[in-house]
Amino acid sequence: MNAVAVIRSAMDAIKEIPTSLPGVLILEPRVFSDERGFFLESYNRQVMADLGIVGQFVQDNHSCSIRNVLRGLHYQIKRPQGKLVRAAIGEILDVAVDLRRSSLTFGRWEAVRLSGENKRMLWIPIGFAHGFRVLSETAHVLYKATDFYAPEHERTLAWNDSDLKIEWQLDSEPVISDKDRRGRTLRDAETFE
Repeated sequence: MNAVAVIRSAMDAIKEIPTSLPGVLILEPRVFSDERGFFLESYNRQVMADLGIVGQFVQDNHSCSIRNVLRGLHYQIKRPQGKLVRAAIGEILDVAVDLRRSSLTFGRWEAVRLSGENKRMLWIPIGFAHGFRVLSETAHVLYKATDFYAPEHERTLAWNDSDLKIEWQLDSEPVISDKDRRGRTLRDAETFE
């Protein structure tokens, strides 16, 4: 196989699906399945660069949560992070909120179902708050970040901000941390230029 064919096959490894928020992308990896199970390539630096995702990932995170846990909406005002998120096991409703004041979509949000079954990933660039709600009994969420966790710069946007009107698809009261209960409304939050 020549170099051009290798590049083309790598580019076919992940399908890009645009969202209503510029820069936020749903990514569908190509899955190879047989009687043994499946194989997929969840990250390839060259393929990501071809999609415009050029940040260097410096940290991988893994959370495990029970049904109806709602985490977020988190962001770092300094040392901001781009995140590549996927649910390896279970299903989540993943949400990104545009916090870039100069953006035409400032204050708008996008929600995407990510699951071990659909194997989709969500790319959330710098300038967005991120959170998710667990839809299955449990969910293992993996995400790559473009900068290190810096608790002194972490901020929390209120998950239930009445101005945002995020449709979390709740069927009961969510399980939320004390930190997330203290999230600020968009009107009071620190945002990006």
